[in-house]
Amino acid sequence: MAEITAEATAPRPAQDAELGHRRPPLLAVGPLAWAKANLFSSWISTAVTLALGYLLVRWTMGFIDWAFINAIWSVPVTPQGAQTQACRALGGTGACWAVVTEKHRFILFGTYPYEEHWRPAICVLLFIGLYIVSAMRRFWRPALALIWLATLAVIGVLMWGGMLGLSYVPQERWGGLVITLILATFGIALAFPLSILVALGRRSSMPAIKTLCVLYVELIRGVPLISLLFMASVMFPLFLPEGMNIDKLLRAQIAIILFAAAYLAEVVRAGLQALPRGQYEAADALGLTYWQKTGFIILPQALRLVIPPLVNTFIGFFKDTSLVLIIGIFDLLTAGKTAIVEPAWQGFGIEIYVTVGLIYFVFCFAMSRYSQGLEAELNRHRVR
Repeated sequence: MAEITAEATAPRPAQDAELGHRRPPLLAVGPLAWAKANLFSSWISTAVTLALGYLLVRWTMGFIDWAFINAIWSVPVTPQGAQTQACRALGGTGACWAVVTEKHRFILFGTYPYEEHWRPAICVLLFIGLYIVSAMRRFWRPALALIWLATLAVIGVLMWGGMLGLSYVPQERWGGLVITLILATFGIALAFPLSILVALGRRSSMPAIKTLCVLYVELIRGVPLISLLFMASVMFPLFLPEGMNIDKLLRAQIAIILFAAAYLAEVVRAGLQALPRGQYEAADALGLTYWQKTGFIILPQALRLVIPPLVNTFIGFFKDTSLVLIIGIFDLLTAGKTAIVEPAWQGFGIEIYVTVGLIYFVFCFAMSRYSQGLEAELNRHRVR
């Protein structure tokens, strides 16, 4: 028996080598199998795939011709203005990126003094660095709040000036990308904790707090953001004491915060309701206080459940900052639209909108990819 067992379990180099070199059929696993199952599973699917592929190739080739091959990247500029005859001679067959080359400073920084453009440029880099640091989990500690305060203080000093040898620049001169980042950053950063309080208030057992939170959410969600911005810009100053005035940018920022908090509160409340009742009962059984139970057990699990809708709401609000144009604030999109008001550049709006859309896409796509990675990481930790 021992000999038979040893013989049966002895290694067989020839068979092992043969099995080791075998590979699964290409049409069973891998890209070809996926394509066969999803794109060519039937004659209808094959026809649709080929038709869409043809249209996609045609569009891609046309876009490459328009955006790169036939494009004009610069035009001569004289004291009389930009000479755009070469761009107009294309007749739409090529892009005139010269408008972006000529107006990129105005698009990014608005009417901020030309010689001081390095200040908002540094602020944009500081915002991006702040986003990157906040996305790293090793920085998720109380010191992160100090990093935020210090960075925002530096941004305020650079934008306003009036100290450290910097010339003062009023907020009316701010514009472009830096305004979009200011509105989006402060709007989301301040609206998120407010939304958590409102969501908890809607589930409170105290009737007064619950009613107040319900009225707030339903009232804000019942009107468009444009109406809130209009009220903050035009009607709110009418209720202020005589001689008192609040900056237009600050009023718009408050309106965006209140609007965003109402929508985020419903997302957070959905996560709280989706959490199994056993989690609440287990926390109560441990003898934890309300805030201990909420902060250490309930909220972390609830927020993890609603990461996709939270980020989707963040992305929506980042783009909604463009609505401040109705109250005369020069955000990124408004600056882009104003850049082609000059007669020499009229008719080249597509190039401006493509550029502005690409900037929006970069920020929104980064948020989307980060949320997917964070959700996958948290799910792996939960499985362990």
